[in-house]
Amino acid sequence: MNQLHNNLKSALIFGGMMVLFSHCQTKTSYEQTTSGDTTKTAGQDSVQYLSEPLSTDHFTADPSAHVFEGNIYVYPSHDVETTVKEDDSGAHFNMMDYHVYSMESPESAIRDHGKVLDIKDVPWAKRQMWAPDAAEKDGNYYLYFPAKDREDIFRLGVAVADNPTGPFKAQPEPIKDSFSIDPAVFEDTDGTHYIYWGGIWGGQLQKWRTGKYLSTGDSPFADEPADDEPAIAPQVAKLSDDMLQFGEAPKDILILDQEGEPIKAGDHEKRFFEAAWLHKLGETYYFSYSTGDTHNIAYATGDNPYGPFTYQGVILKPVQGWTNHHSIVKVEDQWYIFYHDTQLSGKTHLRNIKMAKLTHKPDGTIATITPVEEL
Repeated sequence: MNQLHNNLKSALIFGGMMVLFSHCQTKTSYEQTTSGDTTKTAGQDSVQYLSEPLSTDHFTADPSAHVFEGNIYVYPSHDVETTVKEDDSGAHFNMMDYHVYSMESPESAIRDHGKVLDIKDVPWAKRQMWAPDAAEKDGNYYLYFPAKDREDIFRLGVAVADNPTGPFKAQPEPIKDSFSIDPAVFEDTDGTHYIYWGGIWGGQLQKWRTGKYLSTGDSPFADEPADDEPAIAPQVAKLSDDMLQFGEAPKDILILDQEGEPIKAGDHEKRFFEAAWLHKLGETYYFSYSTGDTHNIAYATGDNPYGPFTYQGVILKPVQGWTNHHSIVKVEDQWYIFYHDTQLSGKTHLRNIKMAKLTHKPDGTIATITPVEEL
């Protein structure tokens, strides 16, 4: 990719970030939303949010939600103010620990169970504990998380507890052969656990295209494919029986357009960027993800956990702030999406988690959610 293209992408990032700091995206009248009794007007007279922050005591982001033992548990990243200079690789997202939150029901108050894992207690990790996820098997709970190792390469780690609120004890080494960011674990109806992960640019996924870490330049865009080539694929693997390692070699996830062709790297409205998540309804698997610099949560569907998945549309339109990251969970008979924005701080690296109802329509598609509107 030539330097001009790199410069244009850098401008797009910072331009988009500045726009989203000060304004929400204007919404068109034909977009279907799930607004209703949860819509509230925030302190800014010109902005209306679909949902209010779940917690205001800490800055939280990237919420992974699950129902364990009849309660909702949320595993977010913990945003902090930092002196690290902002750059295209996301170095200013300098998170150093994790908290766990729980709710007895979607209507109840959220409870912070405190710090459950600190980077100081992860022997192999150096910095940047980004978006985590959790899973349960045989009464044990597993927290999966990315962090940079001593060589500043992102790896995936796992920590274990005997209850969903921890504290979690980290394994001494990262998952063997792991790389990149944003682990998400899906338990299929047969009890098999799959882990999904990956993120481009700061998430370094583009630097693993040869099967080994290869960086040809300091720019996070340096190792991307050309715009007319297939987009970089997110990853999937079954987990081992003990939930501590990959149970098989990682596989690429193929995302196709409606014509059955692989989505191209230049199609930023549809291509995978980060924040993989999988949920299942009936016999359909829904693979959802962030499109990054176009700020949507998009989704694609398939008939098995490995894909291929066919692009279907947008679940969540842009939030306030640059990043968009989510999880989807069913609570009794209602589906919910958990997400974040910057309502409390106005800063893209200091976010707050939210939730909203999610609707699967009779034809199997998902109604698009508009999280924030200009008045």
